Amino acid sequence: MTKQNGLQDAGAAANQTRSARTAHIAEPNMPFVEFIILMALLMSLAALCTDAIMPAFSVIGTEFGHSSPQELQKIITIFFAGLAIGQLIYGPLSDQIGRKSGMFIGLVIFIIGNLLSWFSTSFEMLLLGRFLQGFGVAGPRIVMIALIRDLYAGREMARIMSFVMGLFIFVPALAPISGQTIMAISGWRSVFFAFILLASIGGVWLGLRQNETLHASKRIKVTPANLWRNTKIVFSTPSCLGYMVAVGFVQGPFMLYLSTAQHLFQSTYGLGTLFPFAFAGLAFSLGFASFLNSRLVLRFGMRYLVRRALIAMATIAVIGLVCTLPFGFVPPLWMLFLIFSPLFLCTGLLFGNMNTLAMEEVGNVAGMASAWIGAVSTLIAMTIATVMGQVYDGSVLALLGSFMIGSAITLLLTIFTERWRERRDREML
Repeated sequence: MTKQNGLQDAGAAANQTRSARTAHIAEPNMPFVEFIILMALLMSLAALCTDAIMPAFSVIGTEFGHSSPQELQKIITIFFAGLAIGQLIYGPLSDQIGRKSGMFIGLVIFIIGNLLSWFSTSFEMLLLGRFLQGFGVAGPRIVMIALIRDLYAGREMARIMSFVMGLFIFVPALAPISGQTIMAISGWRSVFFAFILLASIGGVWLGLRQNETLHASKRIKVTPANLWRNTKIVFSTPSCLGYMVAVGFVQGPFMLYLSTAQHLFQSTYGLGTLFPFAFAGLAFSLGFASFLNSRLVLRFGMRYLVRRALIAMATIAVIGLVCTLPFGFVPPLWMLFLIFSPLFLCTGLLFGNMNTLAMEEVGNVAGMASAWIGAVSTLIAMTIATVMGQVYDGSVLALLGSFMIGSAITLLLTIFTERWRERRDREML
């Protein structure tokens, strides 16, 4: 009995230690619904830039003479390369100049990248514009997570992120349909004008309605010493490092899907102009999962949901490989939806929870932490998508294989991370 009481006391002390690290440092200043919509709009710019341009792949390939699936995948991967690099800049920058200023700088660069792509005269110029789009949109995407961490912590942050991710998914789910409509009216280049318009709306809305969440007394000057100290904090915090890497292995298979979806639906399944509707149908599973998570996380907790979702994802991927084998890994369309809808449901449960777990204990260096989490996870995901994209053959083999391997590795990473965190908490007592 004494030993059990001692363990309970140790657990309570550890919880108090973690609570001290995750204390709120600011208060929301706008209505809850408005805050969620604004954050979702700013975050969805990255997904919109990925999804809305997909229906234009074949037209772009014909115009610039780069029509192979591997070449067209660069339109997606170069964007994520800019996103990964940009995140390392905006995170620590926002720790010094504030969250809003960091977002504004990113939005300006994002608009410049869209202008370059809009007036591109070569495939290389288009890719440069896409890189700048990714580099710019990294500002609102990564700083937004730090801003939310300024306001919320723990399960409440996971709940907020679930609402944001839910809207974030539902909006881009319709992006290919919107992109195809814009193309039909005024050509594929006009899609970039739509991005500029949305970025401008988000920037003005942010400037007028959202207060700065990082008080001047809490700001950290960008110096080599501070960068090194805060980086050590990020990489020595078990939950941050472990979930940072784990997020990359979850995002990788989904990024592969994004870069191959247009070819899969239009070439393999011959859907043509119906591709955006098929894409939207699967994307709704992600959005639904995010809204569902906002209710489940308060009851079961983030770690429980992450563990169960990873086990389910690995199981579904294995079943999918077995069921599609007789079809040469090109199953009927109804079977593809039957397999990938629950896969994306699991993915939706993972995104918000794992990012929150990564940020849970590093709220005092939220900008730097969100930068490293975003950059490392994106680079891992981009590497997975690029490597697996080279073996993509028009079937679902590479996709299901990446989901199976990625979820298994992520499950092992989360188990190791939790044991490391628990051991550290015991040593701190």
